[in-house]
Amino acid sequence: MPRGPLIACPHCDTLHVRLDPGARGRAECRCCGTELYRRGWLSLDQWVALGWTSLLVFAIAQWFPIVHLSIQGLDLSLTYWQALRLCWDRGYYGVSVMTGLVGFWFPLLRIALTLWVMQAIALRRPPPDLGRVLRLLGRLAPWSMATVLILAILVSIVKVAGLARLQVEPGMLGFLALCFLLSGLSRWDARALWRQAEDAGLVPVSGAQGQGRVCDACGCVQPHPPSGRCLRCAAGMDHVRHGNAAQVWALVLAAAIFYIPANVLPIMEIRTVLGSSGHTILGGVIELWQYGSWDLAVIVFVASVLVPVTKLFALSFLLLRNRPMDARVQRQRTRLYAVVEFIGQWSMLDVFVVVLMAGMANFPGLSQISAGPAALNFGAVVVLTMVAAMRYDPRRGWDALRDARRPKETHGY
Repeated sequence: MPRGPLIACPHCDTLHVRLDPGARGRAECRCCGTELYRRGWLSLDQWVALGWTSLLVFAIAQWFPIVHLSIQGLDLSLTYWQALRLCWDRGYYGVSVMTGLVGFWFPLLRIALTLWVMQAIALRRPPPDLGRVLRLLGRLAPWSMATVLILAILVSIVKVAGLARLQVEPGMLGFLALCFLLSGLSRWDARALWRQAEDAGLVPVSGAQGQGRVCDACGCVQPHPPSGRCLRCAAGMDHVRHGNAAQVWALVLAAAIFYIPANVLPIMEIRTVLGSSGHTILGGVIELWQYGSWDLAVIVFVASVLVPVTKLFALSFLLLRNRPMDARVQRQRTRLYAVVEFIGQWSMLDVFVVVLMAGMANFPGLSQISAGPAALNFGAVVVLTMVAAMRYDPRRGWDALRDARRPKETHGY
């Protein structure tokens, strides 16, 4: 067995010896092509400083107003929390809770936990419950949608620019800066922090005690633990492959059912002195195009129409074409699954836009915007498709291919 830390590909379970790829280098799985890890040019202490900066900028973006609007002598300054509170006061509790969790609480918790663990590793003082903290961080990662919220703010500003005189406030600048900071900080997911703790000598090294099983929680390669729990993070390992086809099919079909009212019913309702009207998702795309913002119209169309349809069809295709063929075909299926994982959260864009528009156009007697019945349905589509992608396990296809060909290579199971 080769010496050195072992890393198992999360998409096919092929084992690799973890080597240093060099500054700004990356390592890919030799079997399915999945990116395993990458190395930046900043030191750990510099990443800790970047984490503190992200936390400070997050506070600025949430505390200060995003925009200031004026119309016929009426003034309005809006923060994201005020938009959520207004949505709650109007009775749209589900939309308010959903966007509050994925736009504020989950990103905040993710930044705080990442910073806490990075600083603990830098000080060589890992917390006693490191395994539990990193498991929570791994579950939070797909649901932290601060970057989607930032794009939604830009779309909302373009939509209300013709209704009122608009001035950008410090909160908007904070959100723009946060977009770049979170893009860098997102590289430190739970698996990356486990690798950093390995290199610092704070936790057992993956593969040092042998092979046989791979922990889904921390990625540690180890022999079959007699206790049924991971020797490094104490996560349960007495389960079989998750993501059976019946569960994924149920989630995909439920998402397809919710997708119908999400597109047929109005996603927001606009009331002005001239009357009231309902606007669907496609109606919003057409409005952006008519305003001359064809670039944002394309972005909204892709995120709100093309992405959900792509996820539904891609997951259905993966479920139907599940028979092992050859490594090339399985590699293509794995890449398709990786695309579904990557685009999952961007469908939440329109739900964010509805909440923000409701706050920005809140001028009683002149104009008011409320969330329509399609908003909660569309949010349900996003959640169900994301859960379906999480429940689908691409490693099942590689397992079947290996069993069919009786490979000589050693892998995680």
